[in-house]
Amino acid sequence: MNIIDIKKNKQQAIEEAIKVLKNGGLIIYPTETCYGLGGDATNPEALKKIMQYKKLRGSKPISIAVANKEMAQEYVQINEMAENLYKNYLPGPITVISMSKGTLVPPVVSLQGAVGIRYPDYPFTLNLIEKFGKPITATSANMSYKSPPYSINQLIKNLPKKSLELIDLFLDAGQLPKNQPSTVLDTTLNQLSILRQGKVEFEDALLKNIKVLEGKTSSAQETIDFAKKFSEKYLSEDRPVVVALSGELGAGKTQFAKGVGEFLGVNGVVNSPTYTIINEYEYDSDGKRVLAHMDTWRLDGSELESSGLVEHLESGDIVLQISFFKRFQLCVII
Repeated sequence: MNIIDIKKNKQQAIEEAIKVLKNGGLIIYPTETCYGLGGDATNPEALKKIMQYKKLRGSKPISIAVANKEMAQEYVQINEMAENLYKNYLPGPITVISMSKGTLVPPVVSLQGAVGIRYPDYPFTLNLIEKFGKPITATSANMSYKSPPYSINQLIKNLPKKSLELIDLFLDAGQLPKNQPSTVLDTTLNQLSILRQGKVEFEDALLKNIKVLEGKTSSAQETIDFAKKFSEKYLSEDRPVVVALSGELGAGKTQFAKGVGEFLGVNGVVNSPTYTIINEYEYDSDGKRVLAHMDTWRLDGSELESSGLVEHLESGDIVLQISFFKRFQLCVII
């Protein structure tokens, strides 16, 4: 049994770990959450050993750990939502699920073609992965459905002999803090879906955490100007878009809509649709494109379906919706 104290022998630990990984072997390594089970995430033989170790995992995919965003981009598609997470929250205790580029294989790729990426906030591990040059598996070192391991000694005591024999090297960082597991965030649809709440909490601050543009206005004209800036960034492409507007009465939702209308070149004044449910404004010379300004806070699900929303999206129109629904592509909080 090969155990290296990384605090005393950091360089030796990295060199020995890389040898093991290159030969398709498995290592136990520290992260900011718990000890992880690592193997070359691109080596089918190493992945087979991972599954033998974990047991009873079924079709649940194995996450991988990278040294930086650039390494992640070699293997997965990083969309706007994932980009925001990498920029503002990583490295850290978060697993970001993105669509695979097709170079990885199960069990690190799910049945839907997605991959969970860990960018751990642990300098030794980042250094190891960077020098190895490829991602390693990022599943916790416990047996499936057992408690996460925070101590090498305790892990060794709890492992059955067959699992213990699969490990080639233990990288011992001592007793780790008993932190929660990583928060798992699905970004495959360019929206933020929380699959597991961990150390980093997103539930109560979801809207705050996915901001892509922020501005403070103190007059109607400033709100209109901000809406133009927003429109230039997010409404310029020829695609259907829903912008959900949330705010108190008189907060400036209609002024924001006016700014969008001015940017698009709407003829006439954009007014509040409170009493009409929906106002429609043509904004191209052929009258084929429409800005639909809707007030749906009073509508239930069945009424929403018949409100004209679907028809406008099928026509490639832009919809400003007064209310907030998590499934919408963009949301503006006034």
